[in-house]
Amino acid sequence: MKPFRKPMTVLALAAACAGAGFAGFDLFQNNQFAHAEQRVEATREQLSSVNDLASVFKSVNKVMEPSVVSIEVTKTVRGGDAAAIPEQLRPFMDPDGDGAPNIEGFGGGPQVQRGTGSGFIIETDGDTAYIVTNNHVAGGAQELSITLADGRVITNGKVLGTDPKTDLAVIKVSVDRVIPAKWGDSGTLSKGDWVLAFGSPLEYVGSMTHGIVSALDRQSNPRGGTGVLGAGGYESFIQVDCPINPGNSGGPLVNVNGEVIGINTAIASRTGGFQGIGFAIPANQAKPIYEQLKNDGKVTRGWLGVGIGDVARAKEEAKQAGFKGDSGVYVSQTFRDTPAYGKLEPADVITSINGKPVRTSQELRNQIAVTKPGTELKLGVVRAGKETEVMIKVGSQPDNLEMARGGRQGEPGEARNSMPGAIGVRVSEPTDELRTRYGLEDAGDGAIVTAVIPRSPAALVGLRPGDLITRINATAVNTAADAQDALAAADKTKDLRLLVSDRDGSRLVFLPAELLSRTQPQQPPQPRER
Repeated sequence: MKPFRKPMTVLALAAACAGAGFAGFDLFQNNQFAHAEQRVEATREQLSSVNDLASVFKSVNKVMEPSVVSIEVTKTVRGGDAAAIPEQLRPFMDPDGDGAPNIEGFGGGPQVQRGTGSGFIIETDGDTAYIVTNNHVAGGAQELSITLADGRVITNGKVLGTDPKTDLAVIKVSVDRVIPAKWGDSGTLSKGDWVLAFGSPLEYVGSMTHGIVSALDRQSNPRGGTGVLGAGGYESFIQVDCPINPGNSGGPLVNVNGEVIGINTAIASRTGGFQGIGFAIPANQAKPIYEQLKNDGKVTRGWLGVGIGDVARAKEEAKQAGFKGDSGVYVSQTFRDTPAYGKLEPADVITSINGKPVRTSQELRNQIAVTKPGTELKLGVVRAGKETEVMIKVGSQPDNLEMARGGRQGEPGEARNSMPGAIGVRVSEPTDELRTRYGLEDAGDGAIVTAVIPRSPAALVGLRPGDLITRINATAVNTAADAQDALAAADKTKDLRLLVSDRDGSRLVFLPAELLSRTQPQQPPQPRER
């Protein structure tokens, strides 16, 4: 037995050494992580006193690099979905860098889409971390592969919630030894401020670019109308000239203090690559969305229930309504059974919220959207040329805005500049039968439109059977005869304004003088009895 003692002793020592080695390796990793944490905190303190620009950039990288992640996504889409992706967003779901999403399969059936994007860890809770990215990166993801700055690959990610209207998403992962980024205040930004963009452009993980703030409060469509986030999107982008390319989407935009002041989202490009115009979601807009998605999995927004537009794009309508300013929000329509109904009127111009000036419809929409439902606001309004204040309690935005408006096309927040007219129509007294037919049981007196001549001014601007005319210019309309008299007396060389109600609410009808001068048929078609 003696000959076996020495080998057994050697084996015992080897086992002990192996155990100590594993324990030592774990201790080494923990020490490394603790050292990384200390280095980040120390560097954050140094940033406030660093003057050399290159040193600032290097320090910001040290602070941000541990928080930035690369995200690979696999999702199944319908055959037509790929073509429907907005042009500005298509490059960001593009692992090949060719400006188009990578789609497997052809035809109209389900197709597998793979793409890459970026994100950043913004909060940790024990062994749980929360990642912010874009909805167009993580929305609908069936598989997520997240690569951390230290090379670890995480596949246990779960999308907690997405918000297409701001293009944000939150992912939850189980992981230890990670360092979160910190939010900054995007409200302090000015044109010319230095900013840095982080992410994985063209799959080059851990890239950093720099530039300046080119503009604030941008929409992706400079001509107005629908932008990359759709008709219901909330766009108030930071415009930057940092080089941003496919794969940067969802990554952080950072100030020189190492704080996240935006989330890279889209580019304006004719080639699908960097052309000097990038857009980022402001941190102050993203933070409350992040909190709701993390805690509730969805976003609840405030809502008024009005059709609105910029005064700058509705100058004639605003002028006709007695408004003499150059900026503000023109109310073109109110919707029945909404917070605004009975409080605001078509042709009102909203100039402030709780005393703070509001210049554009986008500002108003963004402010109302982040207001908690049930909150009472004081709106500064110019009505018929006179300043007044309107107290209104904010409602909760419906999930289906079309249903909330009775199927009307368009989004509350889009100006109704092509307003209905009243020339080329047949009107009638509001009988009980007509009220029931057109859903006007609760409406007051007026003249009901029963027929509209095709291609007439009324048809061109959208007036239709079932509209109830209640005012023409400054004249109240209580009967069909009132409407006919007011129209006959109207000066055809001047613009015409009508207040109109229907089953959805009320709106101001604006008919330009140039349409009134057109030759019209003598009589609208007689309505058929059914």
